[in-house]
Parts: sequence; C-alpha cells; structure tokens
Amino acid sequence: MDLASGKRVLTIVVSFCAGFSIYFFLEDPIPHHAKASLSSRQFISSKIISSEESGPSTKLITIAIPPHLLPSENPPNDFDPIWSVYIKDDDIQVERPYTPLNGLDNSGHMSFWIKKYPKGEVGRWIHTKSPGDGIEIRGPLKTWPWKEDALEEIVMISGGTGITPFVQLFNKVISKATPTSTTRFTLLHSSRVPQELPPALLLEPLLTFSAENPDKFKFQVFVDEDDGSKAPVSIPQINTGRITESALEQHLDLKPKRPSWWSRLWRKEAPKDDASRRILFLVCGPEPMISAIAGPFGRNLSQGPVGGILEKMGYTSSQVYKL
Repeated sequence: MDLASGKRVLTIVVSFCAGFSIYFFLEDPIPHHAKASLSSRQFISSKIISSEESGPSTKLITIAIPPHLLPSENPPNDFDPIWSVYIKDDDIQVERPYTPLNGLDNSGHMSFWIKKYPKGEVGRWIHTKSPGDGIEIRGPLKTWPWKEDALEEIVMISGGTGITPFVQLFNKVISKATPTSTTRFTLLHSSRVPQELPPALLLEPLLTFSAENPDKFKFQVFVDEDDGSKAPVSIPQINTGRITESALEQHLDLKPKRPSWWSRLWRKEAPKDDASRRILFLVCGPEPMISAIAGPFGRNLSQGPVGGILEKMGYTSSQVYKL
C-alpha cells in the first residue's frame, strides 16, 4: 500500500465475543454522516450518558443517539435479536462490535457491558471516556437471527462478557415469552472468579426469571476457581470448575445412549439425546473456551467444523453456532 498516495488508512478491527481480534487495513474510511440515521453503512455521532465501574476491568456504559439520527418508527428486522453495533476508536481509527444489552430503546439509548483487555484498543479507549464525551457508532449488524418457535431448545454457553448477546436475547425474547411459546432456554455462564461475574443489572433478572419459570428458562453460574472474592449478587448455587461434558449432561438432563457399532467403529460417541431433537447450542466467550466446547472458528472467521465437547457428544454443525 502506498502511504504517500494521500489516501487515509483506516484500521478496522473485526472482533468477536470470543475475545480475539483480526485487523483489516482499508484504503478508504467508512464515511461519517451528521444527518443520516443509524445504519451499518456509515458512522453516526452519539454521546456517553453514563459510565459505571462494574468489576475489576469492566464498565456498564450507556450511550444516547440524537433523536434525528434514530431509525424510523417501525425499524427493520435488523433490530431483532441478536445484533451488535461497531464502536470506533477515533484516536487510531479502529472499530469493534459490541452487543447492546437491551437493544435500542425508545429514547435512543443503548447500554453495554464492556471489558478492558490489555491488548484491546477499543475497550481501553472506551474506558477512558466520561459522560458527555462523544463516540461514533454504526450498525446494526446481525449476530444471529432469532426465529419464533423454530427450535425446541436453545442452549447458550458463555464466558466473561460473552454473555451480552444472550442478555439481549433474554431481554427481548425470553423474558417476554407468551404461554404458547414452545422453545425452552438454558444459559450456562462462566467467569474466572466470583468478583468477575456479570453485575447485578445483568444477573438479577436472569436469576429471578429462572426461579419463577424453571420450565421455560434454566440458568447456571460457573467460576473457574473460588478465590474467596464476593459475587456481585447473592447466587443460590455457584458451580466451581469449567463447563465440562458432565456439566452439560447434568444441567441439560441428557440421557447417555449406548454407542452403535458404527460409532464404535469410528471411535465417535453417539449423541447423548434423541438425534431428531431440535436443539441449538450458541457459544460465545474467550477463544480458548469456544475451542474447548465447540471447536475453533474456521478460516476467514467462518464457523468451521464442530469440535471440542459438543463434537464428542455427537452434535453437528446444524446444532452448534459460534458467536
């Protein structure tokens, strides 16, 4: 690339909830429009209205979009869960996707739970911002398309801030389910230690709803180790240890099957439950966790084959999706 050509170089970061980032270098920047409404095709201006510490390296941040930049009264399906927006670091022209916890409300507000990583440029930049500071965003960008009653069961497995897409799905779909809704949901979330668990704003609605609607929604919390630190809220049960195959069997009530001669021949276990069961695993978290549970992403950030625990349990690419 000829830097002397006078073209501005924009660094775009494509980063997933897995916690890893890949950078693309473009010759021309994505445009900024002062009057265009919120769109994935250009950046618009917004303002931080609150920024609160929520853990050792996390913050709850809320931004406001000016009324004249909001989408139409009946926004397109792009705003159906699960979706994210890109936030741009103006200093080095890098962008990263973040998932609004409650989507976009009627006041034009979006709230995020954002972690500051040592090598995460955008997260560190956002953590330095205060209420009143402006930031540029673009979106929405679809992360995974929700379809009513398309599945019997959705199992969400998250680590760290990877819980945010599932909080959006909970706020927009699970907590508003009608009595006729047939899909059951399970969320298994893991953090490193108790004090790094999500803040009360995220945890309390999940805990309350699961206690009141056990047939519709199950929620279990895991920590890699109990270091004696205090969780943000009182949790009836915190499982110590990583999310393993036995943990999935226990909390999903899976019934092991006797392997067939075919699976024994290929040294592959049979699925632990009825193969015709319409179930989908959504996995979001640090890259090592995703790899251990569902296998790594493929080339060019494709889904790649199913691996890890879920492959061992016999689940296929039609039953596993990595966010």
